[in-house]
Amino acid sequence: MPVGTAFHERTLALCESLNYREWSGYYTVSVYEMHHEHEYNAIRNSAALIDISPLFKYRVTGRDATKFVNRVISRDINKVAVDQVIYCCWCDPEGKVIDDGTITRLSENEYRWTAADPSLRWFQQNALALDVRIEDISEQTAALALQGPTSGRLLRMVTDAPIDNLKYFRVTRGKIAGVPVDISRSGYTGDLGFEIWMPWIDAVKVWDALVAKGKAFDIHPAGMIALDVARIEAGLILIEVDYISSKKALIDSQKYSPFEIGLGKLVDLEKENFVGREALAQEAKKGAKRALVGLEINWNEVEALYDKLKMAPQVPGMASRVAVPVYRGGRQVGKATSTTWSPTLKKMIALASVSRESSTPGTSLSMEMTVEAVRHTVSAKVVPLPFFNPPRKTALPVI
Repeated sequence: MPVGTAFHERTLALCESLNYREWSGYYTVSVYEMHHEHEYNAIRNSAALIDISPLFKYRVTGRDATKFVNRVISRDINKVAVDQVIYCCWCDPEGKVIDDGTITRLSENEYRWTAADPSLRWFQQNALALDVRIEDISEQTAALALQGPTSGRLLRMVTDAPIDNLKYFRVTRGKIAGVPVDISRSGYTGDLGFEIWMPWIDAVKVWDALVAKGKAFDIHPAGMIALDVARIEAGLILIEVDYISSKKALIDSQKYSPFEIGLGKLVDLEKENFVGREALAQEAKKGAKRALVGLEINWNEVEALYDKLKMAPQVPGMASRVAVPVYRGGRQVGKATSTTWSPTLKKMIALASVSRESSTPGTSLSMEMTVEAVRHTVSAKVVPLPFFNPPRKTALPVI
């Protein structure tokens, strides 16, 4: 049975919809109001507060901490400075992705590592003969994502941490409501935003301070449904939706290499040996068989399907995580894994896994769509990712 996160006493009182989902054993709000419109608008137009405490979090320390991290991930941690955050993935010996997450280099030999799935056993297996300590701090460290255009100005009001010139994917430290916090300029929305890491026991104090000062910045707590729309617009993948962990895959086609899910830039074949390197080097020479692409769906064709039935076109109320076939010339070449209507772009968009030959931007494909229990296809164009990438996401200063 799920349990509440460090912020549960606050989120429960605010969740008018009583719409929850389970995330890594915790109650997580799907949507606070009866519809996610205000929460999504907060992400894109003001400030949204999202409880991300269910992430698995690990602290890695010891003389061989850096060597251990480099053994597991496909990026080169030696190129990462203290107080820098990186997005990375880690693979099995066949070069198939087990999970993806972030690593923050807190000091020369100290790291905070986040993961979607429990990873302690895999880490320990790869730490043999190394002087390294790996602690699961998931239940000691709470986390909030503060995202949106006014998030920087709000943070400036509540913390003594220097954030005005905090670079993208960097971390700083300070206090909020007297609670020591780490603040990283990162997030899962593709917008200006921050992630705040704090002791679990004092987490409510931080929430209260942000909400109290946030009223002037139109802050809203936001749930997973709004976040799902935002992350698709940002071209950000989700494990068990856009790809399956190789540890959970039942057949080979369910396993993906970094090159097949848009993470090829996270593979450094010049670094010291790491798990999966040989397989990835071979794939890099031959080329990946599949690619992650963005699809823009022809809305005129969607409207026409409904018009034939004398119905108004139905804009999906929330993002779909149901995979549907994608075709080229009548032959299936892949599948769309995450689909949503983008309120910002005023387009229907999707993340899709397609054959390499069908992945060139501008390629015309078609995608299955069901209307009134009848299957149809509508045309879709391959476009570069991300769909939405505002300058404010990485701009300096952040205020």
